Amino acid sequence: MDQGTRLIHNGHELDPLTGALGVMVYQTSTYYRKVITEVQEYDYSRGGNPTRKALEDTIALLEGGEGGYAFASGMSAISSVLGLLASGDHIIIAEDVYGGSRFVVETFYKRWGLEMTAVNTQDPDNIRRAIRPNTKAVYLESPSNPLLKITDLAACITIARERGLLSIVDNTFMTPYLQRPLELGADIVVHSATKFLGGHSDVISGLAVVKTKDLGRRLYQIQNSFGAVPGPWDAWLVIRGIKTLKVRLEAQQAAAYKLALWLKTRKDVAEVNYPGLPEHPGRDIHVKQASGGGAMLSFKTRTTEQALGFYSKIKLAVAAPSLGGVETIASYPVKMSHINMDETERNRMGITPNLIRIAVGLEAADDLIADFTQALD
Repeated sequence: MDQGTRLIHNGHELDPLTGALGVMVYQTSTYYRKVITEVQEYDYSRGGNPTRKALEDTIALLEGGEGGYAFASGMSAISSVLGLLASGDHIIIAEDVYGGSRFVVETFYKRWGLEMTAVNTQDPDNIRRAIRPNTKAVYLESPSNPLLKITDLAACITIARERGLLSIVDNTFMTPYLQRPLELGADIVVHSATKFLGGHSDVISGLAVVKTKDLGRRLYQIQNSFGAVPGPWDAWLVIRGIKTLKVRLEAQQAAAYKLALWLKTRKDVAEVNYPGLPEHPGRDIHVKQASGGGAMLSFKTRTTEQALGFYSKIKLAVAAPSLGGVETIASYPVKMSHINMDETERNRMGITPNLIRIAVGLEAADDLIADFTQALD
């Protein structure tokens, strides 16, 4: 079945009790115990809710995994997955992942004895060289946030598998419509469902999908114990958003490509990062593991003053954190997604004060170009 069709026909098209076209919102915290001495699927909504299960089943189907798990935010999904590791374990993480992901490892999990090495995963051998006797996992993201760097997921995952390491991939930018890391061998995929999956900037949610039932059992214990789960209304909003993912993402992707081509012509733009451009570093790898360039791009102006002027003058695009909504969002990584990263480290990786990250929405590309023109001029 085509992936676009699966977005709609995922096993939860109808309510089994009423035949309603869509999943019901089960707004309840507890459930009647039919036989007091027996365990049943639903007994308390921290452990399970029918609306949440519909979302979890849907993302598992789309990613091709054994089980899906919904969380209250992308960071709670990531933090819960990291909870599979133990004190004294070592994790290798892509150096330019979303800043919040790296921050939680370097602060909270470090306090509990988790060790971390950040490497440039554009060269898979950097992972091989970073492996220690206590290494237990590799955390990847491709394209990266915010520089859209490409990692050869299959190559990195193969190294992890050879050494018995858990491979975790953040697939927020691409979504399972464009990229499916489990098919490339990954063990766990995480999403900020707040972004493209929800798609309307009106819900906070996170998702994780596991490759095996054993991983699912272990992750469910963490999900149920921590209790960082979405309410049924939030789950329903993400289910609704997923249904239109294909049409939204294809339109956003087409506009992103047109916008990237136009930015390349600007003399006041020093650098454009978009995986759909023929000259983008790693593009050959990207087209092998993903079916499109996506709707995210970033660019650098010649000066910081130009970048700050751009943010103050845009009218259609919104200067804000987050991404993946119907509106185009321009974020400032050094003060938003990567604000907690050491300035020297940010600059070394190219996350500089003149960097602008764009999440392309559903506005007409020509209108966005006109808006960006007046803002840059």
